[in-house]
Amino acid sequence: MPRYFLRFSYDGTAYHGWQVQPNATSVQQQLDRALTTLLRAEIHTTGAGRTDTGVHAACMVAHFDVETAIADLERMADKLNRLLPPDIAVSDLREVAPTAHARFDATARTYHYYVYMGKQPFLRHFATRLYFRPDFERMNAAAQILFEYTDFTSFSKLHTDVKTNICHIKHARWVQVGPDYWRFEITADRFLRNMVRAIVGTLLDVGRGRLDLEGFRQVITEENRCRAGESVPAHGLSLVDVAYDDELGKALEIGSQE
Repeated sequence: MPRYFLRFSYDGTAYHGWQVQPNATSVQQQLDRALTTLLRAEIHTTGAGRTDTGVHAACMVAHFDVETAIADLERMADKLNRLLPPDIAVSDLREVAPTAHARFDATARTYHYYVYMGKQPFLRHFATRLYFRPDFERMNAAAQILFEYTDFTSFSKLHTDVKTNICHIKHARWVQVGPDYWRFEITADRFLRNMVRAIVGTLLDVGRGRLDLEGFRQVITEENRCRAGESVPAHGLSLVDVAYDDELGKALEIGSQE
């Protein structure tokens, strides 16, 4: 049975996250519905991960199977874009090996969290306004501490169904992208529910002097979500890259955007 990888982006404002759920509209639901209509067969996509309500994606990947091979991939991608709502856009559709898996074969994911100071109407839907000016140098010093640990229970949503809270962070830093406009970049092999938003919230506590570097370290080592800072709002977060190794990565032309 032919298997295909989709690369797409979405504005998550109107959706209750990526994953299909009862009584709520999700990105996966919209994608499955469009594919089912066009391919005239029940299609169920599998995403490279899942994003929470209100979180965006500049680059998301999903795979699906279909009984009959798609003859013209470019035309199918175009048809998908015509059928999908304007806040979801397919950028690529490729056939892959039947064993390729969008989630399990992914080696890393990269998220960006955007913050800004002052009133900036063109940023408000995709970044979080801060009503204070944090010390970004101190927050970058704290971000370096993340590399020393792999258990991030303190930054995980409580009562999830995951089997392990072990993650390997490969990159974490604050970068200025404009006047009074910054983003936190983080790359890891996997992420826990709410992990990035909890990390950013705790780093902001460091940046405004509520927490020192040793205190940030203790938040991690105590493995207690109640010790970490508040989660920042979802609309400032975007999934920006899903990376794959070796032949699959080359075939998909998906690589790190760091």
